[in-house]
Amino acid sequence: MKARLPKQNQGGAQSMNAMIRQAQKMQDQITELQEDIEARDFTATAGGGAVEVVVTGKKTIKSLTIKPEVVDPEDIEMLQDLVISAVNEAVGVVESTTETEMSKITGGVSLPGMF
Repeated sequence: MKARLPKQNQGGAQSMNAMIRQAQKMQDQITELQEDIEARDFTATAGGGAVEVVVTGKKTIKSLTIKPEVVDPEDIEMLQDLVISAVNEAVGVVESTTETEMSKITGGVSLPGMF
């Protein structure tokens, strides 16, 4: 003899399956976005363009360009500050881009530990 489930429980199972499919789709979109961002380059400048840094979406420095006129042996601290500023700006651009594009997928819901 076969056991029969009441009809009212079937709707709940279908809703749960739909929710699982939606979560899987969102996870796939997040993975795709992560890969896309990691493949991109992000550029930032400091000192009116005297220092330019390019970082990858993985937040590693790809290139650093320093204009010769900003190199002053008497003022190394200023050059250091410009480099730090440009790197921090570039990393900030990666993070804000990731956050903005991720919120489009998640509908603004924060997913701790994702980034």
